[in-house]
Amino acid sequence: MKSGLVTLTDRGLYCRQGDFYIDPWKPVKRAVLTHAHADHTYRGNEDYLVPAEGERLSRIRLGDEAKISTQKYGEIGLFNGVKVSFHPAGHVLGSSQVRVEFKGEIWVVSGDYKLMPDETCAPFEPIKCHHFITEATFGLPIYRWQPTKFVFSEINSWWRRNQEKGKASVIFAYSLGKSQRVMNGIDRSIGRIFTHGAVERLTDAYRESGVDMPETQYVGSVGNKRDFSGSLIVAPPSAQASTWLRRFGSHSTGFASGWMMVRGARRQRAVDRGFVLSDHADWPELLRAIQMSEAETVYVTHGFIEEVVRWLNENGQNAVPLKTQFIGDDAEEEIVNTGEHE
Repeated sequence: MKSGLVTLTDRGLYCRQGDFYIDPWKPVKRAVLTHAHADHTYRGNEDYLVPAEGERLSRIRLGDEAKISTQKYGEIGLFNGVKVSFHPAGHVLGSSQVRVEFKGEIWVVSGDYKLMPDETCAPFEPIKCHHFITEATFGLPIYRWQPTKFVFSEINSWWRRNQEKGKASVIFAYSLGKSQRVMNGIDRSIGRIFTHGAVERLTDAYRESGVDMPETQYVGSVGNKRDFSGSLIVAPPSAQASTWLRRFGSHSTGFASGWMMVRGARRQRAVDRGFVLSDHADWPELLRAIQMSEAETVYVTHGFIEEVVRWLNENGQNAVPLKTQFIGDDAEEEIVNTGEHE
């Protein structure tokens, strides 16, 4: 990565002129965070600047002792003359792109993003810039998402069929973002909804932030397994490999993820149903976001980096690979900093 307003260091993306890092993965003095997923929100930094819309989630991730400042979407902060602003990324609640400007030069660090409508977070905002740093989690032409109404219809049908058989429906979805998106979009009139502890606290933060969520009950508060019959249980993938599932009696399992589009993914996950639902951009959305940025240079990180870079360069775009330590498609789920282990 050439020398510029934003450079890659062993601690993360760094703006030397403003003396701050964006989503650093090692402790620094000042960290500007795109969103509250754990692979973008590491503990141990002296000061944090986070999007105001995601403050509750950042506090859960970072703890009460963290020194957190907030800034609303579109507001401009100044760091040694460098303008910094957050803009919606459409990924999860409070997710943001970071716009950095100094002496007319504009960089945008997009973090994780998607363009598909999502009622649980603000929609993606295209930002024109000179340099655009994009993810490439699903950066292959095979990844093309269906409208979410079809996916939610599939989940509803699966839940109803299980209910008719007296089974509970356990759907695995990443605790921050995906779980809330599922609960917001399903037909809540079908039956009762229970949540894993890692999901419940984050869902409460969504409610407190004004996002429409159905009534839920924490799994750990239920003593009789018969209460789960016909219900929907929302849990993180990490719960699948534990004895936690035994409490539900007869049940069917499902998994909501963009990876469910890959042949054999459902079998590898050992679930009964796979639902293709992602909080990341698919192939057409990636190309559209890049086009709308009108960037002179596109830096491609975490995901199918080489494939996206090659395609862009072959189609007239100046693209450069950027190897960061971001984990990618919600692998953060295995790092649940909620204090809940149920």
